[in-house]
Amino acid sequence: MCFYAQMTRKAEAVHKQFGTQGPVATGVYNGFTHPQLTVITQEQPKATALHPWGLIPHWSKDNDIRRYTLNAKVETLHQKPSFRNAKRCLVLADGFYEWQWLDPKGKKKQKHLLTHPQEKLFTFAGLWDEWVNTNTGEIVRTCTLVTTAAQGIMQEIHNSKLRMPFTLTPNTEASWLEGEIPDPFYAFSARRVN
Repeated sequence: MCFYAQMTRKAEAVHKQFGTQGPVATGVYNGFTHPQLTVITQEQPKATALHPWGLIPHWSKDNDIRRYTLNAKVETLHQKPSFRNAKRCLVLADGFYEWQWLDPKGKKKQKHLLTHPQEKLFTFAGLWDEWVNTNTGEIVRTCTLVTTAAQGIMQEIHNSKLRMPFTLTPNTEASWLEGEIPDPFYAFSARRVN
């Protein structure tokens, strides 16, 4: 699964590549802290927005569910109540982190940073939803990253659960937003990190 990602590019580079305007969050993200991620939604394809990581479905009574909705399996999107009615989005990044198990029980692990082979920005297939906090009346827009079966180098790196984030290319971003399931991009460069 994908719980750690990064965006190190400045807003100007993001807007130049995607033809957008709006806020851009930078940093290394730990999904379990529910950081703001930079997204482009199907409703506003020329604007970036910031949505906390961990989808809160519109029907949820509170935000506790978000710790379980950091990722959504592409194979079950239409079955799981949390994701069934969520809208499509692109989540922008320039890297993500995965740990390779070096022993059968995962007591020894090697951290890897995965990036586009040409060091470009890329997008994760994402979902988002709008939830109203019943205590404050605040409208909260949150997102999740879609995952798929590990392919390519990810079969070697994420060798415990054999999953990877569902990443897109510029040629498949529009089809994802329109409701299709294109082939994922998986030709990443991997670098060991401490």
